[in-house]
Amino acid sequence: MTEFLSSSAAWGVVLTIGGFALGTLINRKTGKTWCNPLLLGSIFVILLLSLWEIPYPEYRASASPLSYLLLPATVSLAIPLYEKWELLKTNLAAIFAGIFAGVLTSLGSITVLALLLKLDAAQAASLLPKSVTTAIGMDVAAALGGLPSLAGAVIILTGITGNLTAQWLCKALKITDPLAKGIGIGTASHAIGTAKALEMGQVEGAMSSLAVALAGVVTAFVAPALAKLFL
Repeated sequence: MTEFLSSSAAWGVVLTIGGFALGTLINRKTGKTWCNPLLLGSIFVILLLSLWEIPYPEYRASASPLSYLLLPATVSLAIPLYEKWELLKTNLAAIFAGIFAGVLTSLGSITVLALLLKLDAAQAASLLPKSVTTAIGMDVAAALGGLPSLAGAVIILTGITGNLTAQWLCKALKITDPLAKGIGIGTASHAIGTAKALEMGQVEGAMSSLAVALAGVVTAFVAPALAKLFL
């Protein structure tokens, strides 16, 4: 099986899309929130790679065309933001303060946990960008000496967790302002969480889209200073 797949340049793309399509089908059939297509698709891919004993680097290389789409997909999140431009200008200070506070909370919590668990520099660097989109987070982790594959897995897990719990947390914490919801979701769970924010409303989606981009930029500047603590 490994030899057969190695002869096909696009098998990773087919496997990835197929896993996501199967996860989407199960999600629609069950209607369960926890049946997230991305989560189920990831599980299917992991199981098949383990069953066929295919090394991850081979899968990553074959699925690389999909990775190239991450950057334009992230940029496209600016569309809902443009539609709410007036709202952005009116609440500019509060929005930037919320995003900055969210990024510092994320980086600070990871730093404290990494120090308590005595993680090495590579492990800590891989976890620091957990709340930014994969297109930015994996590059940040690599630049800090971390493991891009580990960073990607943690980022995806963070996004899925945010996607599954965002609406419930907003209700539990009595967060009713759509702007606050969007900023919180986007800052904590990047593009995957933004998918849920877009379902919740246009304002939530627009603010979450903005948070994804700005949180990535702030993380890229702040994370290197924290990574030095583990050297």
